[in-house]
Amino acid sequence: SATPTEEINGAGNLMDFLDEPFPDVGTYEDFHTIDWLREKSRDTDRHRKITCKSKESIWEFIKSLLDAWSGWLVMLLIGLLSGTLAGVIDLAVDWMTDLKEGVCLSALWYSHEQCCWTSNETTFADRDKCPQWQKWAELMTGYTEGAGVYLLNYFLYVLWALFFSFLAVSLVRVFAPYACGSGIPEIKTILSGFIIRGYLGKWTLLIKTVTLVLAVSSGLSLGKEGPLVHVACCCGNLFCSLFSKYSKNEGKRREVLSAAAAAGVSVAFGAPIGGVLFSLEEVSYYFPLKTLWRSFFAALVAAFTLRSINPFGNNRLVLFYVEYHTPWYMAELVPFILLGVFGGLWGTLFIRCNIAWCRRRKTTRLGKYPVLEVIVVTGITAVLAFPNPYTRRSTSELISELFNDCGALESSQLCDYINNPNMTRPVDDIPDRPAGPGVYSALWQLTLALVFKIVITIFTFGMKIPSGLFIPSMMAYHHHDWIIFKNWCRPGADCVTPGLYAMVGAAACLGGVTRMTVSLVVIMFELTGGLEYIVPLMAAAVTSKWVADAFGKEGIYEAHIQLNGYPYLDQDEFTHRTLATDVMRPRRNEPPLAVLTQDSTTVEDVETLIKDTDYNGFPVVVSRESERLIGFVQRRDLILNIKNARQKQDGVVSNSVVYFTEDAPQIPASNPQPLKLRRILNLSPFTVTDHTPMETVVDIFRKLGLRQCLVTRSGRLLGIITKKDVLRHMAHMMNQDPESIMFN
Repeated sequence: SATPTEEINGAGNLMDFLDEPFPDVGTYEDFHTIDWLREKSRDTDRHRKITCKSKESIWEFIKSLLDAWSGWLVMLLIGLLSGTLAGVIDLAVDWMTDLKEGVCLSALWYSHEQCCWTSNETTFADRDKCPQWQKWAELMTGYTEGAGVYLLNYFLYVLWALFFSFLAVSLVRVFAPYACGSGIPEIKTILSGFIIRGYLGKWTLLIKTVTLVLAVSSGLSLGKEGPLVHVACCCGNLFCSLFSKYSKNEGKRREVLSAAAAAGVSVAFGAPIGGVLFSLEEVSYYFPLKTLWRSFFAALVAAFTLRSINPFGNNRLVLFYVEYHTPWYMAELVPFILLGVFGGLWGTLFIRCNIAWCRRRKTTRLGKYPVLEVIVVTGITAVLAFPNPYTRRSTSELISELFNDCGALESSQLCDYINNPNMTRPVDDIPDRPAGPGVYSALWQLTLALVFKIVITIFTFGMKIPSGLFIPSMMAYHHHDWIIFKNWCRPGADCVTPGLYAMVGAAACLGGVTRMTVSLVVIMFELTGGLEYIVPLMAAAVTSKWVADAFGKEGIYEAHIQLNGYPYLDQDEFTHRTLATDVMRPRRNEPPLAVLTQDSTTVEDVETLIKDTDYNGFPVVVSRESERLIGFVQRRDLILNIKNARQKQDGVVSNSVVYFTEDAPQIPASNPQPLKLRRILNLSPFTVTDHTPMETVVDIFRKLGLRQCLVTRSGRLLGIITKKDVLRHMAHMMNQDPESIMFN
């Protein structure tokens, strides 16, 4: 914006901004892209001003210190709030999931587990049964066994599920339509510099928190992980509005939101470092070092808050903390890599099916009945889930059971190995016990659960309720590798850890769906505490990414961004050999570019131009004959300044001349008073020549975060390229429909 020389001859144009009486200059319309360069220079100007002032008095010095600390304060607040919300969500989900099956008589607000903790009559063998916890049928009829009881429980389970999901979808529909979905594609788009007003608002925060609990408790195949990132970003946006440093500068606000996303993942998985890496790898667009430290701090505070709430009662941040200490063998890398291949294939399949289904929802009549759709899917899910004990429970409990190892204390059916009474060693040590009937029935139930979850998740993700993806993706399991490893086992030790395969399989599937690598591995080992298994996890994650990338470049989030047509410039290489002339507007047969001249346009001309066009800004030239470029002026600033001048300045009428030069033009005395608009003129607009390769132009847009770029030839203005033109051109080059991109 302001160049140093200009600051000497007149106050820099941005300095004037700051003293302006009317606030709105420099903010953006809804669904527009921000200009990162402009935001950055505005912040530098603000900073310079504060530094100059801080030398004047003690009070100003203290104010400058407060300003410097405000960033860390915002991080602290985000961490505290998102940690608290996550804890509340976890506790509520626990209670409501159990509410579908029964109720605790001693205290209504206890979940099944808490109810039986407090009981004195609980035995170790029947740790799930205690007199205080009664299933619905038992409460109503007094019987505990029998077909009628089973059916009544079944019916009530489905009824509760339907009630929860109906409530969730109605709340989303009525109060906060933006609270649906996972929120990560939109947050990626927002962080790349797009503005979606209200997407991170107070209502969205409130409704998303409530409906997330309802949606997860209704037993639908969705996780709470993606939405927790959205919730944390809403917290970030909320606290940004308290500090003018962030609320007035969209670029600075994006830095805070990046850190908030890290805090969100931190509480979703209890993985603070994984959260920082997730924000860096997956969601953020502009991630300076300063943001890295701040994200680290926010993630730390959030994890700490969640840990002090202790929602799972196991002093851990997550439900599925496991401790494996068995080493893995080199030969096991083969199945790990196979799991990676399987994960990549499943990821590709999932993305294709889910996108096809979402596209159908957008284009056919299905999309007109979101409430009905949610209720039907919930109904099907509940009816199919109840008979199978593995699908009846919440997904995270299931994962916790699958990740865990079989020990002497496990009551899970997966651990029903036959104990041979003649063996003298303790149960823990028995190496190759034959599998009991429980294991086989558990295996086929699990296989059914797997197929069911895969199919239902495709239809669930993308409905009009908050839905995350992480946990269901972890569900894709392989249980066929137990028979193979009989040979290299030390006697008296477990040689293969089925739970480990479950964990690696989970990582592979998740990698195939989201295409994360580094952050995924870190999240997985923070999640499970299995430090020794970094190598198998890395092998599986890399393989799954390779396999999935062979079929299609984009992960699920990028696919949803494309489906919704958000203006997101991804970081892929642009390889086509086109030039700036091929992309710029106006084309050959189009009317010439709408421009303003530096000292011969009247107020009326400007107003007509604004009324007849919907461009975001106008280039300013010396005269229509020479077309030599001087600068660029934003549409919004023009409107506000002219409106303001008509109200405040005397003598400004329709035929007043508008001038952008330092000195007023020579005009006869009889003419009305001219209007000087030099302040809002950007004297250093970004320009390229008409022969610049598009490769370079795309790079400039991506790295500097521009909104528009002017095309000149030997100083004469030829045309303009906006971010929308770049995106359309890229879509056109990839043979997609260029009109699908949503912009204003």
